[in-house]
Amino acid sequence: MQWEVVIGLETHVQLSTDSKIFSGASTAFGAEANTQACYIDLALPGALPVLNRGAVERAIKFGLAIGAEVAEKSVFDRKNYFYPDLPKGYQISQFELPVVKGGRVSFKVEPKEGEPYTKTINLTRAHLEEDAGKSNHGVVYGKSGMDLNRAGTPLLEIVTEPELRSSAEAVGYAKALHALVVWLGISRGNMQEGNFRCDANVSVRPVGQKEFGTRCEIKNLNSFKFLQEAIDYEVRRQIALIESGGRVVQATRLYDPDHGETREMRSKEDSMDYRYFPDPDLMPCIISDEWKQSVARTMPELPDAMRCRFIEEFGLSEYDADVLTSSKDIADYFCTVSLTAPDKKIAANWVMGEVAAAINACEGMTYAKAPVAAQTLADILKRLADGTINARGAKQIFLAVWEGATESVDALIEAKGLKQISDVSAIEAIIDQVLAANDKMVQEFKGGKEKAFNALVGQCMRATKGKANPKQVNEILTKKLKG
Repeated sequence: MQWEVVIGLETHVQLSTDSKIFSGASTAFGAEANTQACYIDLALPGALPVLNRGAVERAIKFGLAIGAEVAEKSVFDRKNYFYPDLPKGYQISQFELPVVKGGRVSFKVEPKEGEPYTKTINLTRAHLEEDAGKSNHGVVYGKSGMDLNRAGTPLLEIVTEPELRSSAEAVGYAKALHALVVWLGISRGNMQEGNFRCDANVSVRPVGQKEFGTRCEIKNLNSFKFLQEAIDYEVRRQIALIESGGRVVQATRLYDPDHGETREMRSKEDSMDYRYFPDPDLMPCIISDEWKQSVARTMPELPDAMRCRFIEEFGLSEYDADVLTSSKDIADYFCTVSLTAPDKKIAANWVMGEVAAAINACEGMTYAKAPVAAQTLADILKRLADGTINARGAKQIFLAVWEGATESVDALIEAKGLKQISDVSAIEAIIDQVLAANDKMVQEFKGGKEKAFNALVGQCMRATKGKANPKQVNEILTKKLKG
């Protein structure tokens, strides 16, 4: 039997606010356990939540970026369930009236077999909620400890329609979503710190069947690699179970990366089990058109718009534009370089080539932290364009700055003696000497051997210690040989 995979993702994005969604406690990562949980987070009697405006504005930004409906009125609900790391015995979330409805995300899919392709899927909703605390097992032998620093951290839960059909599509979507929330500045996106976690709802059905199969939810996948591995394993498990005469039971499962398998954690609840009702301590959140417009004015240029601009204004290829907008980090760097760099294509090549190679060679390095600032690279490219230095000299200046040189680009050119010889008469004199000393090469060129021309160029550059303007050398040498 041929099987079709059906996947829907629920992604918990930790928002980049300094304080929690309903209290003033810090959201900083790495503090000693239970030092960032105030009386509101601990649900002490009489403590009342106050909504963080910054969390709402980040949700509005996301809604605007994906072309969704930002609700004029959204309501916070109590989602009731009882875990040790949930101090109140319920989670403040949104259910019937979320802050964001609908929207679409387009992304590239790179399957293991076949050609890459682009897919667009619809989102169901994105709603605000608070995070739970964290259970630490084994702190004391045989016991678990509760760290409530994370309790109350603001989350935007983003839910897709069940339109993903493979683990490759799920990963493609997750990567695009991660890049977008970081680009917008609404999340730091650090997956190691739990800023971006996916729950995958996975089911299978015979090809052609309209009804969905029984789904299982794989919780808290915090890497793209684990997301793909977990889905692939769960698909194989469900197909093998059905084909052997068994049936899939709706459940919540966890992925064990050490053994490469999913394991059942508990039976899966439905929304009715959570007994949602509006939180009586929180008023409805009203988002006016003026507020939306104010947030819209603070948004950066979106990746798709920037990609089109690079192609239309700068004449870059689709590939170059894709690479340069693959992250906010590289896009910001290139945009600064392109403001003053004379040749945008050469600037793009340097950002994707020399700069990328240097960054990749340094662990933890980013474009924002690069020793060669974007404006410094632009200054180097200006001198390359006006003929002050050649490509070899530009690379030497780049390396010197990367390794710590603090002088200006012009000062380094002078100090290292990299200024090109562009005086025509001086270059002609050197070429005449080279031609006189290499008559055999001259005769070979005249006999039809094109390689002899490159050898003569090399001799000329060697005679000038690489300082001659290569373009002028080629032009003058061609003229003299053909004359």
